[in-house]
Amino acid sequence: MTAQPTEALSGTLRLPGDKSISHRALMLGGLAVGETTIDGLLEGEDVLCTAAAMRALGAEIERDENGQWHVWGRGVGGLGEPDNVIDMGNSGTGARLLLGILASHPLTAVLTGDASLRGRPMARVTDPLAACGAEFIARTGGRLPLTVVGSRDPLPLDYELPVPSAQVKSAVLLAGLNAPGDTRVVEREATRDHSERMLAYFGATIRRSEIEIEGCMASEIVLSGQPELTGRPVRVPADPSSAAFPLVAALLLPGSQTRLIGVGMNPQRSGLLTTLQEMGGDIEITNAREEGGEPVADLLVRGGPLEGVEVPAARAPSMIDEYPVLAMAAAAAKGRTVMKGLGELRVKESDRLATVARGLNLCGLEIEEGPDSLTVEGVNGRPPGGNNQPIQTELDHRIAMSFLVLGMASERPVQIDDATPIATSFPDFTKLMQDLGAKLTDV
Repeated sequence: MTAQPTEALSGTLRLPGDKSISHRALMLGGLAVGETTIDGLLEGEDVLCTAAAMRALGAEIERDENGQWHVWGRGVGGLGEPDNVIDMGNSGTGARLLLGILASHPLTAVLTGDASLRGRPMARVTDPLAACGAEFIARTGGRLPLTVVGSRDPLPLDYELPVPSAQVKSAVLLAGLNAPGDTRVVEREATRDHSERMLAYFGATIRRSEIEIEGCMASEIVLSGQPELTGRPVRVPADPSSAAFPLVAALLLPGSQTRLIGVGMNPQRSGLLTTLQEMGGDIEITNAREEGGEPVADLLVRGGPLEGVEVPAARAPSMIDEYPVLAMAAAAAKGRTVMKGLGELRVKESDRLATVARGLNLCGLEIEEGPDSLTVEGVNGRPPGGNNQPIQTELDHRIAMSFLVLGMASERPVQIDDATPIATSFPDFTKLMQDLGAKLTDV
């Protein structure tokens, strides 16, 4: 696919549902008693794999003709052993959270995924989960395919996160649902709290407090085990990670004015907004409200110049998925943008840090890649673009969309090698961007 230089974007966009919340809504709906209805579920491949997985474990899941999803759960501890291998596709979030659920169920299951997911490490989840009594048999490096033998008498967990990770935290809490007593997680740096919010919304007792460890403040999250979760209506907000692409594209194209409706505004997901506003981005937050336990708002975005900034490492957990597209904004900004604390990017769907750096070089940008940092010298206008060979996206949806955004704002077209992975998180990306005025072609 190729992105041609575009003059301006305009229009109103209702974006796909948040992927993180969509996964959790299906999982907690499957663990609840009664019916859960879900509006705005992201119908990308990752989330559909989670729906198929929960069906395989015994939950009833249907989509009606109006696009609303219905889940009839089995109750906490009530999932059944699957008849076949569970394929999680490309979804690291789905796989890691599901391992947490399976760890405290008395069943045996085998998880696999696509080539990208099979290369990603699972040990950071399976190591703490083993303490509840589960057994895991995996390939070298804790990789899929992986067999989990869930505990028949699960123990509550007490775990301090060695590095910030919402996926690990969520997996531990989900395992604790079917264990007696309290499961406790301590995090020294705040991570996304979608699991805590949704667990409370479905009826779990979960408490967060601040504690002191070695002279520093940390968060303690305590979940009371074996609750009865009750099916609830869930409205999934627009995914801020998906919103990042039209948001940055509009900022980079002078004359643009776009409105993004119902975007999730969770404080642990707002790092990109904060950074773009520090760069001078014209982003107006309107109609702030709360839906299903999550804050949401509409964003009015206008194109204009940006200035390079230094993004602190402490902000990384709140925007880890958005650094690739931020790097595209940095390419067009005036001056140098320095991004730190990016080590986790090396173990995403691809080594995103190396892939972004390599692609920006191909597009004529000056960059410096460190072990966990990226520095981009902005050109104060349209980047050169015109890569003489397609950007290798490494089957990574966010890399693909990021470089298509760069192409819209460049002097010459930018071509990527494969746009098919975009369907994992943003299946209507091409059409919705074209509706705003983007020039995207299949070749």
